[in-house]
Amino acid sequence: MVVHAEVSSSPSVVAPDGSSIDVLVVGERGSMVRCRLGPGEVTRPVRHASVEETWYVLRGTGYVSIDGEAVALRAGVSVVIPTGTPFQFRAGFGGLEVVITTMPPWPGPHAAQPADGPWAPTL
Repeated sequence: MVVHAEVSSSPSVVAPDGSSIDVLVVGERGSMVRCRLGPGEVTRPVRHASVEETWYVLRGTGYVSIDGEAVALRAGVSVVIPTGTPFQFRAGFGGLEVVITTMPPWPGPHAAQPADGPWAPTL
């Protein structure tokens, strides 16, 4: 069975952290999305109860705080968000666009739990 999806120009959903999500594809063992933040936007801090995420920055700049450690984001940077680890991210002046792979596939908004983060959310 071949699974595919086409990406629209408007967000498919708003993630529990407030970021804009375009679903790219969902398989049995993982899912892939494009995540976007506008210039200067800051997400709500969360932790994922049952999934691990791998991120690849497509464009823009920003920071992600993973378990309290800030990592600078720019095109070409990859990070891993382990299951159960609190994280929060923010975009620079030009916005931020990231491809995120979630394993297992994203089960729904109930998988994101509120957490503490270093920045005041704007979303």
